[in-house]
Amino acid sequence: MGVRFSSETAAKDLAENDLDALSARHPGEWRRVSEELLAAMAKGRPEEVATWIAAVKADAGQWRKRLEQSAQNPKVFEAAFPHLLRERFARLALQKTSAALATRQASGTVRLGLWSGTVIQRLLFHAGLARKPASLRAFRFWWRFVPDRKLLMPLVQPRGIYCFYSRELVHALAALISGRPCVELAAGDGTLSRFLTAAGVAITPSDDASWTHAITFPPEVERREAKQALLEHAPQVVLCSWPPPGNPFEKAVFETPSVELYVVIGSRHRFAAGNFEAWERQQQFDWALDERLSALVLPPELDPAVYVFRRKASRGEGV
Repeated sequence: MGVRFSSETAAKDLAENDLDALSARHPGEWRRVSEELLAAMAKGRPEEVATWIAAVKADAGQWRKRLEQSAQNPKVFEAAFPHLLRERFARLALQKTSAALATRQASGTVRLGLWSGTVIQRLLFHAGLARKPASLRAFRFWWRFVPDRKLLMPLVQPRGIYCFYSRELVHALAALISGRPCVELAAGDGTLSRFLTAAGVAITPSDDASWTHAITFPPEVERREAKQALLEHAPQVVLCSWPPPGNPFEKAVFETPSVELYVVIGSRHRFAAGNFEAWERQQQFDWALDERLSALVLPPELDPAVYVFRRKASRGEGV
Protein backbone atom coordinates (compact mmCIF):
# COMPACT_ATOMS: atom_id res chain seq x y z
CA MET A 1 0.00 0.00 0.00
CA GLY A 2 1.45 3.39 -1.02
CA VAL A 3 1.96 6.32 1.33
CA ARG A 4 -1.11 8.56 1.42
CA PHE A 5 -0.54 11.95 -0.18
CA SER A 6 -0.59 14.84 2.27
CA SER A 7 -1.16 18.34 0.86
CA GLU A 8 0.27 19.90 4.01
CA THR A 9 3.48 17.86 3.85
CA ALA A 10 3.80 18.45 0.12
CA ALA A 11 3.48 22.22 0.59
CA LYS A 12 6.26 22.14 3.19
CA ASP A 13 8.48 20.17 0.80
CA LEU A 14 7.96 22.76 -1.94
CA ALA A 15 9.20 25.45 0.49
CA GLU A 16 12.21 23.41 1.67
CA ASN A 17 15.59 25.17 1.35
CA ASP A 18 17.81 22.25 2.41
CA LEU A 19 18.72 20.10 -0.59
CA ASP A 20 20.03 17.24 1.54
CA ALA A 21 16.88 17.10 3.65
CA LEU A 22 14.60 17.21 0.62
CA SER A 23 16.55 14.56 -1.28
CA ALA A 24 16.39 12.28 1.77
CA ARG A 25 12.60 12.51 1.70
CA HIS A 26 12.31 12.04 -2.07
CA PRO A 27 15.38 10.05 -3.19
CA GLY A 28 13.83 8.72 -6.41
CA GLU A 29 12.81 12.12 -7.72
CA TRP A 30 16.15 13.61 -6.68
CA ARG A 31 18.04 10.94 -8.60
CA ARG A 32 16.02 11.67 -11.74
CA VAL A 33 16.59 15.42 -11.47
CA SER A 34 20.32 15.06 -10.74
CA GLU A 35 20.71 12.77 -13.75
CA GLU A 36 18.96 15.33 -15.97
CA LEU A 37 21.21 18.12 -14.67
CA LEU A 38 24.28 15.94 -15.05
CA ALA A 39 23.38 15.25 -18.69
CA ALA A 40 22.96 18.98 -19.38
CA MET A 41 26.24 19.91 -17.67
CA ALA A 42 28.17 17.12 -19.38
CA LYS A 43 27.70 18.90 -22.72
CA GLY A 44 30.05 21.61 -21.46
CA ARG A 45 27.95 24.59 -22.56
CA PRO A 46 26.13 26.87 -20.08
CA GLU A 47 23.27 27.33 -22.53
CA GLU A 48 22.45 23.62 -22.24
CA VAL A 49 21.81 24.08 -18.50
CA ALA A 50 19.81 27.23 -19.22
CA THR A 51 17.66 25.32 -21.72
CA TRP A 52 17.06 22.52 -19.25
CA ILE A 53 16.08 24.78 -16.36
CA ALA A 54 13.80 26.78 -18.68
CA ALA A 55 11.99 23.56 -19.63
CA VAL A 56 11.65 22.57 -15.95
CA LYS A 57 10.21 26.00 -15.10
CA ALA A 58 7.80 25.91 -18.04
CA ASP A 59 6.52 22.49 -17.05
CA ALA A 60 6.00 23.57 -13.44
CA GLY A 61 4.33 26.78 -14.62
CA GLN A 62 1.73 24.85 -16.61
CA TRP A 63 0.84 22.81 -13.54
CA ARG A 64 0.53 25.97 -11.43
CA LYS A 65 -1.99 27.30 -13.94
CA ARG A 66 -3.96 24.08 -13.69
CA LEU A 67 -3.98 24.42 -9.92
CA GLU A 68 -5.27 28.01 -10.15
CA GLN A 69 -7.98 26.99 -12.62
CA SER A 70 -9.09 24.14 -10.37
CA ALA A 71 -9.20 26.33 -7.26
CA GLN A 72 -6.37 24.32 -5.70
CA ASN A 73 -8.22 21.02 -6.03
CA PRO A 74 -6.36 18.44 -3.84
CA LYS A 75 -6.41 15.82 -6.61
CA VAL A 76 -4.89 18.27 -9.09
CA PHE A 77 -2.29 19.25 -6.48
CA GLU A 78 -1.36 15.59 -6.05
CA ALA A 79 -0.86 15.27 -9.83
CA ALA A 80 1.09 18.54 -9.98
CA PHE A 81 3.34 17.79 -7.02
CA PRO A 82 6.04 15.74 -8.86
CA HIS A 83 6.40 18.52 -11.44
CA LEU A 84 6.65 21.25 -8.79
CA LEU A 85 9.05 19.13 -6.75
CA ARG A 86 11.25 18.67 -9.82
CA GLU A 87 11.47 22.45 -10.15
CA ARG A 88 12.30 22.83 -6.46
CA PHE A 89 15.10 20.30 -6.76
CA ALA A 90 16.44 22.06 -9.84
CA ARG A 91 16.52 25.43 -8.08
CA LEU A 92 18.28 24.06 -5.00
CA ALA A 93 20.78 22.11 -7.10
CA LEU A 94 21.71 25.14 -9.17
CA GLN A 95 22.38 27.10 -6.01
CA LYS A 96 25.07 24.53 -5.22
CA THR A 97 26.96 24.82 -8.50
CA SER A 98 28.48 27.52 -10.63
CA ALA A 99 26.10 26.47 -13.41
CA ALA A 100 23.82 29.06 -11.80
CA LEU A 101 25.45 31.57 -14.15
CA ALA A 102 23.43 30.03 -16.96
CA THR A 103 20.14 30.94 -15.30
CA ARG A 104 20.93 34.16 -13.41
CA GLN A 105 20.83 36.47 -16.34
CA ALA A 106 20.05 35.82 -19.99
CA SER A 107 21.74 38.99 -21.17
CA GLY A 108 23.84 41.85 -19.90
CA THR A 109 26.94 41.80 -17.71
CA VAL A 110 27.26 40.65 -14.11
CA ARG A 111 29.92 42.53 -12.15
CA LEU A 112 31.21 42.52 -8.61
CA GLY A 113 30.83 45.69 -6.61
CA LEU A 114 33.97 47.73 -5.91
CA TRP A 115 34.25 46.57 -2.28
CA SER A 116 33.57 42.92 -3.08
CA GLY A 117 35.97 42.95 -6.02
CA THR A 118 38.74 44.53 -3.98
CA VAL A 119 38.44 42.08 -1.07
CA ILE A 120 38.19 39.04 -3.36
CA GLN A 121 41.21 40.18 -5.37
CA ARG A 122 43.31 40.57 -2.22
CA LEU A 123 42.19 37.26 -0.74
CA LEU A 124 42.37 34.95 -3.75
CA PHE A 125 44.39 36.40 -6.63
CA HIS A 126 47.90 37.64 -7.32
CA ALA A 127 46.88 39.69 -10.34
CA GLY A 128 44.08 39.35 -12.85
CA LEU A 129 42.76 35.78 -12.61
CA ALA A 130 46.05 34.25 -11.45
CA ARG A 131 45.13 32.50 -8.21
CA LYS A 132 47.28 32.39 -5.09
CA PRO A 133 47.23 30.02 -2.10
CA ALA A 134 44.76 31.77 0.17
CA SER A 135 45.28 32.40 3.85
CA LEU A 136 42.49 30.42 5.51
CA ARG A 137 42.51 32.69 8.53
CA ALA A 138 42.21 35.86 6.43
CA PHE A 139 39.55 34.30 4.23
CA ARG A 140 37.39 33.23 7.14
CA PHE A 141 37.56 36.72 8.64
CA TRP A 142 36.92 38.77 5.49
CA TRP A 143 34.58 36.55 3.50
CA ARG A 144 31.53 37.42 5.63
CA PHE A 145 32.02 41.08 4.66
CA VAL A 146 31.78 40.39 0.90
CA PRO A 147 28.19 41.18 -0.15
CA ASP A 148 28.62 39.84 -3.70
CA ARG A 149 30.27 36.57 -2.71
CA LYS A 150 27.58 34.48 -4.43
CA LEU A 151 28.60 36.01 -7.76
CA LEU A 152 32.24 34.93 -7.57
CA MET A 153 32.02 31.35 -8.83
CA PRO A 154 29.49 32.03 -11.61
CA LEU A 155 31.84 34.73 -12.89
CA VAL A 156 35.06 32.71 -12.84
CA GLN A 157 33.76 29.25 -13.79
CA PRO A 158 33.61 30.04 -17.53
CA ARG A 159 37.37 30.72 -17.27
CA GLY A 160 38.04 27.24 -15.91
CA ILE A 161 38.19 28.18 -12.21
CA TYR A 162 36.07 25.84 -10.11
CA CYS A 163 37.46 26.49 -6.62
CA PHE A 164 40.28 28.13 -4.69
CA TYR A 165 42.99 26.44 -2.64
CA SER A 166 44.03 27.53 0.84
CA ARG A 167 47.68 27.42 1.93
CA GLU A 168 46.63 24.89 4.52
CA LEU A 169 45.19 22.62 1.82
CA VAL A 170 48.39 22.82 -0.22
CA HIS A 171 50.52 21.86 2.79
CA ALA A 172 48.12 19.05 3.75
CA LEU A 173 48.21 17.62 0.22
CA ALA A 174 52.01 17.83 0.16
CA ALA A 175 52.14 15.84 3.39
CA LEU A 176 49.68 13.29 1.99
CA ILE A 177 51.72 12.83 -1.19
CA SER A 178 54.77 12.38 1.02
CA GLY A 179 57.53 12.59 -1.59
CA ARG A 180 55.95 10.17 -4.07
CA PRO A 181 55.83 10.99 -7.80
CA CYS A 182 52.50 12.54 -8.66
CA VAL A 183 50.43 13.43 -11.71
CA GLU A 184 47.57 15.92 -11.79
CA LEU A 185 44.87 15.09 -14.33
CA ALA A 186 42.62 17.71 -15.91
CA ALA A 187 45.03 20.28 -14.50
CA GLY A 188 43.67 23.24 -16.46
CA ASP A 189 46.04 26.16 -16.12
CA GLY A 190 48.18 24.18 -13.67
CA THR A 191 47.39 26.28 -10.61
CA LEU A 192 47.25 23.44 -8.08
CA SER A 193 50.40 21.79 -9.45
CA ARG A 194 52.19 25.13 -9.33
CA PHE A 195 51.29 25.56 -5.66
CA LEU A 196 52.40 22.00 -4.84
CA THR A 197 55.66 22.37 -6.76
CA ALA A 198 56.45 25.44 -4.65
CA ALA A 199 55.76 23.25 -1.60
CA GLY A 200 58.38 20.72 -2.76
CA VAL A 201 56.14 18.14 -4.44
CA ALA A 202 57.35 16.35 -7.60
CA ILE A 203 54.17 16.71 -9.65
CA THR A 204 53.41 16.69 -13.36
CA PRO A 205 50.28 18.55 -14.48
CA SER A 206 48.51 17.22 -17.56
CA ASP A 207 45.37 18.12 -19.50
CA ASP A 208 43.84 17.13 -22.82
CA ALA A 209 43.55 20.89 -23.62
CA SER A 210 39.92 20.53 -24.65
CA TRP A 211 39.10 23.85 -22.96
CA THR A 212 41.34 26.09 -25.07
CA HIS A 213 38.34 28.39 -25.57
CA ALA A 214 38.44 29.31 -21.88
CA ILE A 215 41.87 28.39 -20.48
CA THR A 216 45.39 29.49 -21.39
CA PHE A 217 47.55 26.41 -20.90
CA PRO A 218 51.11 27.23 -19.78
CA PRO A 219 54.07 25.23 -21.14
CA GLU A 220 54.48 23.23 -17.92
CA VAL A 221 51.04 21.62 -18.39
CA GLU A 222 51.51 18.56 -20.60
CA ARG A 223 48.96 18.21 -23.41
CA ARG A 224 47.97 14.60 -22.89
CA GLU A 225 44.83 12.62 -22.35
CA ALA A 226 44.59 11.09 -18.89
CA LYS A 227 45.23 7.51 -19.96
CA GLN A 228 48.35 8.52 -21.85
CA ALA A 229 49.69 10.57 -18.92
CA LEU A 230 49.13 7.68 -16.51
CA LEU A 231 50.82 5.21 -18.84
CA GLU A 232 53.84 7.42 -19.48
CA HIS A 233 54.50 8.57 -15.91
CA ALA A 234 53.25 5.57 -13.91
CA PRO A 235 52.65 7.79 -10.85
CA GLN A 236 52.15 6.56 -7.32
CA VAL A 237 49.83 9.45 -6.57
CA VAL A 238 47.19 11.08 -8.78
CA LEU A 239 45.32 14.32 -8.11
CA CYS A 240 42.31 15.71 -9.90
CA SER A 241 40.52 18.94 -9.05
CA TRP A 242 36.88 19.14 -10.13
CA PRO A 243 36.84 16.33 -12.68
CA PRO A 244 33.87 16.83 -15.00
CA PRO A 245 30.71 15.05 -13.86
CA GLY A 246 30.37 11.62 -15.46
CA ASN A 247 33.76 11.94 -17.16
CA PRO A 248 35.24 8.91 -18.98
CA PHE A 249 38.84 9.22 -17.78
CA GLU A 250 38.75 8.48 -14.05
CA LYS A 251 38.29 4.77 -14.75
CA ALA A 252 41.87 4.77 -16.07
CA VAL A 253 43.17 5.87 -12.65
CA PHE A 254 41.81 2.75 -11.00
CA GLU A 255 43.20 0.58 -13.80
CA THR A 256 46.77 1.94 -13.47
CA PRO A 257 48.85 -0.52 -11.36
CA SER A 258 51.33 2.08 -10.10
CA VAL A 259 48.70 4.26 -8.41
CA GLU A 260 48.61 3.92 -4.64
CA LEU A 261 46.69 7.08 -3.80
CA TYR A 262 44.08 9.08 -5.72
CA VAL A 263 42.83 12.42 -4.35
CA VAL A 264 39.81 14.18 -5.84
CA ILE A 265 38.90 17.77 -5.01
CA GLY A 266 35.29 18.30 -5.96
CA SER A 267 31.75 18.55 -4.67
CA ARG A 268 29.52 16.73 -2.22
CA HIS A 269 26.93 16.61 -4.99
CA ARG A 270 27.35 13.91 -7.62
CA PHE A 271 25.86 16.07 -10.37
CA ALA A 272 28.57 18.72 -9.95
CA ALA A 273 31.88 16.85 -10.33
CA GLY A 274 33.41 13.41 -10.63
CA ASN A 275 32.37 10.06 -12.04
CA PHE A 276 30.65 8.63 -8.98
CA GLU A 277 29.54 5.60 -10.93
CA ALA A 278 33.16 4.68 -11.70
CA TRP A 279 34.12 5.33 -8.07
CA GLU A 280 31.43 3.00 -6.82
CA ARG A 281 32.11 0.24 -9.35
CA GLN A 282 35.88 -0.01 -8.88
CA GLN A 283 37.06 -2.56 -6.34
CA GLN A 284 40.79 -1.85 -6.06
CA PHE A 285 40.57 1.16 -3.73
CA ASP A 286 38.98 2.04 -0.42
CA TRP A 287 37.69 5.60 -0.47
CA ALA A 288 36.12 8.15 1.81
CA LEU A 289 35.24 11.79 2.13
CA ASP A 290 37.94 13.60 4.12
CA GLU A 291 36.17 16.29 6.14
CA ARG A 292 39.39 17.90 7.35
CA LEU A 293 40.71 18.45 3.82
CA SER A 294 37.28 19.44 2.53
CA ALA A 295 37.17 22.34 4.99
CA LEU A 296 40.35 23.73 3.42
CA VAL A 297 38.82 24.18 -0.06
CA LEU A 298 37.31 27.59 -0.82
CA PRO A 299 34.71 29.04 -0.92
CA PRO A 300 32.48 27.00 1.42
CA GLU A 301 29.35 27.88 -0.61
CA LEU A 302 30.48 25.29 -3.16
CA ASP A 303 29.90 22.49 -0.65
CA PRO A 304 33.43 21.32 -1.54
CA ALA A 305 34.61 17.81 -0.82
CA VAL A 306 37.96 16.03 -0.91
CA TYR A 307 37.74 12.29 -1.57
CA VAL A 308 40.75 10.10 -0.80
CA PHE A 309 41.17 6.73 -2.53
CA ARG A 310 43.77 4.31 -1.14
CA ARG A 311 44.68 1.09 -2.89
CA LYS A 312 43.67 -1.97 -0.93
CA ALA A 313 46.48 -4.18 0.35
CA SER A 314 46.92 -7.36 -1.66
CA ARG A 315 46.54 -10.67 0.13
CA GLY A 316 49.77 -11.59 1.79
CA GLU A 317 50.87 -7.98 2.19
CA GLY A 318 51.11 -6.29 5.54
CA VAL A 319 48.60 -3.65 6.48
